[in-house]
Amino acid sequence: MATLVIHAPYRRGKPETPTSFERFFKTGIGKGYAIYKKYIGKLPEGSKVVMLRNDKDKKRAEGVLVNLIGTGRYIPQGTQRYDVHFRDAKIVPYIYKLEEKLNRCGIAVVGDC
Repeated sequence: MATLVIHAPYRRGKPETPTSFERFFKTGIGKGYAIYKKYIGKLPEGSKVVMLRNDKDKKRAEGVLVNLIGTGRYIPQGTQRYDVHFRDAKIVPYIYKLEEKLNRCGIAVVGDC
């Protein structure tokens, strides 16, 4: 099974802004990720989800994918945006692995691809 890695950035102002690491961790929903169609079938329920915050203070959390919900919004290149629903998220020591290098959409899919 593949692992979905998403960037959950720091946002200026309140730590609970809609796209912050803290918000994603608390709600179990990562909002608006552009995920290429070729990856969708490789990310069934139960896949591992890794949230990385690479920009300010480094953080990492890992959980289990519940669902990818299409938002109906698309990036200019035609790739749909998805809300990533996950459960059982836990903060773990920050480790950045080369194979988890994020693409320009702020995601990576590793293993079984």
